[in-house]
Amino acid sequence: MTTKDRGFLQALWDFFCSLKLSISLLILLALTSIIGTVIPQVPNIPEEYIRSLSQTKLQLYDKLGFFDMYHSWWFILLLYLLTVNLIACSIKRLPRVWKIISEPTLVMDEGFEKSLSLTHDVKLKGDSAALREKMVSFLTSEFSKPVVTEVDGACHLFAQKSAYSRMGVYVVHLSIIIIFIGAIIGSYFGYKGFVSIVEGESVDTVGLRSGKSIPLGFAVKCEKFSVTFYDTGAPKEFKSILTVLENGKPVPGYVNIPTIVNDPLTYKGITFYQSSYGSASEGGTFYFSVRPRTGGTPVKLTARQGDKVSLPGGGTMQVLEATDEVRNFIPQFSGPAARIEVTTGSGAPQVFIVMRNYPELDEQRGGDMVFTYDGSDQKFYTGLQVAKDPGVWVVWLGCALMVVGICMAFFMSHKRVWIRIANGHVVLGGTASKNPAGFQLQFDSLVDKLSKL
Repeated sequence: MTTKDRGFLQALWDFFCSLKLSISLLILLALTSIIGTVIPQVPNIPEEYIRSLSQTKLQLYDKLGFFDMYHSWWFILLLYLLTVNLIACSIKRLPRVWKIISEPTLVMDEGFEKSLSLTHDVKLKGDSAALREKMVSFLTSEFSKPVVTEVDGACHLFAQKSAYSRMGVYVVHLSIIIIFIGAIIGSYFGYKGFVSIVEGESVDTVGLRSGKSIPLGFAVKCEKFSVTFYDTGAPKEFKSILTVLENGKPVPGYVNIPTIVNDPLTYKGITFYQSSYGSASEGGTFYFSVRPRTGGTPVKLTARQGDKVSLPGGGTMQVLEATDEVRNFIPQFSGPAARIEVTTGSGAPQVFIVMRNYPELDEQRGGDMVFTYDGSDQKFYTGLQVAKDPGVWVVWLGCALMVVGICMAFFMSHKRVWIRIANGHVVLGGTASKNPAGFQLQFDSLVDKLSKL
């Protein structure tokens, strides 16, 4: 290998070991993540948002992958660069840290003593052997069990606490890499899709955002769908009652499971999230009773949405729209309702709402006929987001390791204490990797106790 090649490789190695690179990549990831927050991501991009963009901006966003940012090549490249950066930094710095942990300095000679920020000289009575036993007992009870070393007639004691706290930053590095690995596993071996299930029906496949369908390996049936509303008419909660089927039979423990927005159903590693709902068809069959205002026997009518039905005595009725909850039309009422249009031989068509729970209200409307809404067999479908992520437990492992590493790195300190016994003098020295002010209080306490021996 030529000197030029070695110089290039060394420069490349130094680049990936750079702390500036780490900070730059983290800032870039944070800034680009804002894009994924501001711009809607597939598959939940509202059509109104697409229409609001110019053709040029739409093409630019699409080419840059802004609509699926977290799967774009440049975002994944940033993650790979950060992973390589973490590995390179760890490889470069870990041997030195490991040497401090595994091969600590056991002897505090005069030169090493001058490098310590905290030292104190105490004169104690007794011969070297007695002082040695006394110091071993003192450190064991007040700090940690020491290692004893004899050098040139002097006795050196070394004790330490939380030595492995120095590894906290590398545990954090490892946790980030493990999280990336879990995300890659989920990206390659998992999927995200969407499925619509009509009440009373079941599905055994899921549609991916790519347009492909894959089998679930089991079936999911929507037993019932219900929705409640706020007084404003906005949906308050929509809930699906789901049953998991294996070979056409319900799976014990997975029968009639309520599924709402923040309470998904999970089976065999596949999670179903409540996402949307709607009418299962354009119409459905609606049932009404009609009677003359002057009295008489009510006549039962059956109508489909959009179809005109003849009325007794002349005229037609047409169902314009219907809802399972009248709050969509009139916030102060509740229950099923239908908006209908009635045309008689004379006059303009009348459009009004008939509510099943309030049949008496139509009597106050006026007109030659009184309408009662008896209900419908209209069904709803539930829209479920489906996600399979086999790497999720790897990600959770990485998250747990990150918590451990952060605790080690920020809340623990490698504390070291040395004692040198020579010529009737006891010299105490100490240092800590973090929180020197807190360790000084502990060191002063040791000096005070040592002076009283």
